[in-house]
Amino acid sequence: MKVLHTISELAQVPGPVVLAIGVFDGLHLGHRAVLDRAQEEARRIQGTAVPLSFDPHPARVLRPANAPLLLTATEHKLRLLRSMGFSHALVLPFDTSMAATSADDFICSLAGAAHPLAAICVGHQWSFGKGREGNLESLAKLGGRLGFAEIGVPELLGEGEAVSSTRIRNAVASGDFEQARRLLGRAYSVLGEVQHGRALGRTLGFPTANLGLFNEQLPPQGVYAVRVAGIAGAAALPGVANLGTRPTVSETAVPPTLEVHLLGFSGDLYGAVLEVEFVSFLRGERKFDSVELLRQQIQRDAAHAATVLGLEPSVNGAAS
Repeated sequence: MKVLHTISELAQVPGPVVLAIGVFDGLHLGHRAVLDRAQEEARRIQGTAVPLSFDPHPARVLRPANAPLLLTATEHKLRLLRSMGFSHALVLPFDTSMAATSADDFICSLAGAAHPLAAICVGHQWSFGKGREGNLESLAKLGGRLGFAEIGVPELLGEGEAVSSTRIRNAVASGDFEQARRLLGRAYSVLGEVQHGRALGRTLGFPTANLGLFNEQLPPQGVYAVRVAGIAGAAALPGVANLGTRPTVSETAVPPTLEVHLLGFSGDLYGAVLEVEFVSFLRGERKFDSVELLRQQIQRDAAHAATVLGLEPSVNGAAS
């Protein structure tokens, strides 16, 4: 998938072009309805569907004190879009200049760059432009003037309420992975790059991949059974993860980190970008009186995770 970063680059996309516009944080079922509709229209007219999103989240510029924690940072979002079969995606920088752009000027710039712009697909509640002055009605008027179709996708309901990123953030924050799964249409996961750590896990017999996370909205701190994707040549691998501040071995306050021990795996993962799916909460994080007691608990955690993930007992506690 080719990632574009300026409106002018739309000229590179084989036309006719169908844009699906939104922040798409989480890429939940409501977002997918908009994206699927854009792909459907592109197939109908033998064109190219292009998701258009923004980085950072517009709230970071418009309401920084109340900006939400991200479910999917841009790299994670692009991976998900790639998995949906898009050949191009446009990620525009959202800054004060973008925030001050009128609705008319924004849409006119898109129509002027795409060859041609055939349709814009958005959610029914979508608003755009300076002061959120643009809406579906004004988009339809612009389409009539500029020669593109506006496609409004109705709000998707889940359990009687609109499927929204806010609902999913609340579910994740409370550790309700089933609710998050129902609203996302897939398992909740985070993306991160394996970084060098203190190698304490290796000295305890349980090497861990220490992840620098791209995501911001995280579940409660504790120990989890997980599945990990992104390892070359391997399907998703089982593991046990600790999300927290490592109170037994950290002498000073540290920010929460995610450490993953892969069951039955041996290899160098430094620099790899891994996707970690949270399957089940095992226990809360706690401070142990000694490193040996911590080691014994990790062994029990690994065995518990293996059972939860349906593995053979021989894998329990295996060092990676």
